[in-house]
Order: sequence, then structure tokens, then C-alpha cells
Amino acid sequence: MSITIILIIITGLISYQAFNDAALKNKLVHRPYLEHKDKEYYRLLSSGFIHANWMHLGLNMYVLWLFGTHVETRFAGLFGELQGRLLFIVMYLTTIVAASLFTHYKHKNNSYYAALGASGATSGILFSYILFNPWNGLMIFPIPFFIPAVIIGVLYLVYSSWASKNSRDNIGHDAHFYGAVFGLLFTIALDSDILVNFLNTIMNESPYW
Repeated sequence: MSITIILIIITGLISYQAFNDAALKNKLVHRPYLEHKDKEYYRLLSSGFIHANWMHLGLNMYVLWLFGTHVETRFAGLFGELQGRLLFIVMYLTTIVAASLFTHYKHKNNSYYAALGASGATSGILFSYILFNPWNGLMIFPIPFFIPAVIIGVLYLVYSSWASKNSRDNIGHDAHFYGAVFGLLFTIALDSDILVNFLNTIMNESPYW
């Protein structure tokens, strides 16, 4: 069984428990005020394994399954089965934390702020995928045609940055942005050839899907 599927199962089980146990949900949710005041830093990680509702959980796990399977396979191919899959786990878990650090410092004195979900980590997985497949076509609902992954990536970063400052939709745009950036940097840090191959693909190959 792949690491991606294991992560989906674990996240699904913990999220389901939290759906039915408000105390558990409150114990695991990202609360910068408590992290700062009471040193409950584990919340930076635990919040990535709980979700607001079934739709929130389903969307994040679908993205993880769709792109995580590919990234995990590429890591295994580049670094060996064991090391590659271990690196994939490390990437996923550290991206959950990294995606929440900005809001940790931004809201550390705000006792009302709370956030949850794996969106930051799945953003990191998506952007790792883009490094490997920049011209692969992806579809964004409701746009009825495919767009190159690298174009979607740029638009995603621009929108997340703008929305974090201007939107009031209760979505963690900061986590999306910083999770995506961390996913890029983590993947590149593993092997500089990944960035070289990405640039070569951008400059020398045509979009395909």
C-alpha cells in the first residue's frame, strides 16, 4: 500500500473522529494563541489531520490522491524505494507545519483565530507535481478545458497572495500560499537537477496533455 493511501486513511479516520467529538477537534485544531501562550506547538501538525466537514475532507484527500501518488512514485524512482517514500512522508508532514507558521506568528495574540485542514500540505504536493510535470494539462472547474500545470501554479500563487489580504471567505489562503512555496523549495532542495529539468522542460518542450 502506498504512503499516499496510508496518509489518506489516517487523515480520514482522525477527521471522522473529530466530526463526532468536539473536544478532540478543539484539542487538535491550529490555535496560534494557545500554541504561543501554552506552548502547544503540536497543533501546527495535528491540525492537518482534521477537517471542517466531509466536503473539506473529500476535496483535500482527492488532491492528495491525485498528485501525491505521482510525487511519491517520482521520489521513489529518484531516491530509492525506502528513502524516497520516507522523504515523501517528511515532505508531507513538514509542509503541514510550514503552511501554518505564518498564521502562527500573525495571530499569536488573537485568541479567536483557529484553522484546520490539510490544504497547505496538499498545495505543497501539487507544486511538487508541477515541478515534475509543468506542461501537463489540469482542469479547474468550471473551466471546460485543460490548462498547463505551471500556468495554474502561477495563478494559484497570485490568487492566494491576493486573497490572503483581501478575502473574507474563511479559507486559509495563507496556508495555501506558504504550503505551495514550501513544497517547491523542499523538492528542489532534495536534488537541484529537479529544478534544472523543470527549466529545461519549460524552455524546450511544448505543452501536452
